[in-house]
Amino acid sequence: MPPKRPIHQVTLQLTAGAAAVTELGKMLGQTGVNLVGIKRHYDELTAARRGDVVPARITVFDDRSFALELRTPPTSFLIRRALGGPGSARPAHAPAGTLTAAQLREVAERKLPDLNTDDIEKAMRIVAGTARSMGVLVEA
Repeated sequence: MPPKRPIHQVTLQLTAGAAAVTELGKMLGQTGVNLVGIKRHYDELTAARRGDVVPARITVFDDRSFALELRTPPTSFLIRRALGGPGSARPAHAPAGTLTAAQLREVAERKLPDLNTDDIEKAMRIVAGTARSMGVLVEA
């Protein structure tokens, strides 16, 4: 039996524990994969993180089977959660809040598996750059 060949790969940002079939259908409908099966599998894997945005990389193979790989939540989502509110509507003019050093480290530790570094200090600088682009002040 020949090995499975991937025919389609997509990364979707879905709500943990409550993925919308419509979002899956928009991106995967043309592949013929079982969308309800993907939704159920995703919801089972993310039930403990309900309410978070958890990206999933979905690979569809030529026999219409699929593989699902979970990623860490987006940095902007983690920063908004740490602040308790949205980013600034005008990032260069009106600050949205201040991210403490402890909050910055916490977000960097959570994002570390998906970043291109293993050093927590460099990860903190990456997260700080995202925070500044959102209009969030960062404590040194």
